[in-house]
Amino acid sequence: MPVAEAILGGFDDSFAPREEKVLKGRSHAAVIRARRQRLYRRQLEGLTVRQLVLDHASKESVCEKTAWSDWKEVNTWNEEDWQKDRDNMLSRLQSMRVQLFNKAVRKGQLQTAAQILDSLGKVIGESVETVHINAPELAIRVETKDEE
Repeated sequence: MPVAEAILGGFDDSFAPREEKVLKGRSHAAVIRARRQRLYRRQLEGLTVRQLVLDHASKESVCEKTAWSDWKEVNTWNEEDWQKDRDNMLSRLQSMRVQLFNKAVRKGQLQTAAQILDSLGKVIGESVETVHINAPELAIRVETKDEE
């Protein structure tokens, strides 16, 4: 049935609300988890948190309070992900730096390659930049006024 016919006349069950289709044979907890997982997948679309939550509420046909509750759970998942990834983040960054260095050298981008080598050196402690400023030292001392 064409979309125009479904909108103007007759009822096509392919346009039924999402909950009616999802609830068949699933527990309530599974439905909530699936809804939150959809929100989790959508968070990289470049929307602000408020836009994401309001859009989630309208797409999932839930109230705003429920959408914020879903976001709170998704935010907890984000924190868990960060804690799990934090341990191996340094090795992943180093791997990306090495790949970037190789590409920069192949393309003749020597300034970029030099900057990458500097950052690699800083991570392993090879080069510690020290800044020597020959500025006068200023000392301020506050004394109480003696009454004589």
